[in-house]
Amino acid sequence: MNEKIEQLKRIIDESNNIVFFGGAGVSTESGIPDFRSANGIYNQDLGREVSPEEMISHTFYVRHPEDFFEFYKDKLIYPDAEPNDCHKALAELERQGKVKAVVTQNIDGLHQKAGSQVVYELHGSTLRNYCEDCHAFYDEKFVLDADGVPRCPKCGGRVKPDVVLYEEGLDEAVIQGAVDAISKADTLIIGGTTLIVYPAAGLIHYFRGKHLVLINKSSTSADSLADLVINDNIGEVFAQVI
Repeated sequence: MNEKIEQLKRIIDESNNIVFFGGAGVSTESGIPDFRSANGIYNQDLGREVSPEEMISHTFYVRHPEDFFEFYKDKLIYPDAEPNDCHKALAELERQGKVKAVVTQNIDGLHQKAGSQVVYELHGSTLRNYCEDCHAFYDEKFVLDADGVPRCPKCGGRVKPDVVLYEEGLDEAVIQGAVDAISKADTLIIGGTTLIVYPAAGLIHYFRGKHLVLINKSSTSADSLADLVINDNIGEVFAQVI
């Protein structure tokens, strides 16, 4: 493993335009569960007849808002989570001028909390919430403190989290920003994702740079394309690199 860490260090040293693409595995070391692992949200027994995927769909949100918000507040919001060594390292590499952008599938805002400035949040953020009627902004605490379905104090409209639910499309501006960043990168580091969630996973096809690095605890469909594959905890990897 030390040899692979040294190789990663060399790649970072010789790169001037790194883009990091990350998934749920980036935040597991901050105490936020992923979705598809053995202990992930999708494999938890919720005591319900509907699956977690159904509960975070647009249809379920519209038809059963009370149940949606009960699940959402219990399983998807982690107000006490703190950035781990991966988040901190990427922020430091941005300050050094190495990392030009972070593209994330996560909705926890930990990259920004660590100090990263250029972050493309493909699936939105739990930190942002908007009234569906008057579009007033509300933070994460407002939703957590709400009794049942959060309602706008100004107009009474329902307050919806700015997260992309199943059946909803990704934000075109965010996608375009991510595509532009990846297409210009000389190094793409992919971490904490199995690359099976589309359309986000398809962004890898826009990379035309020199080095492709994959850091994930398990293998991915893109391992054969990578210059370097490290199967380890991503936070521990970056702690050794920085």
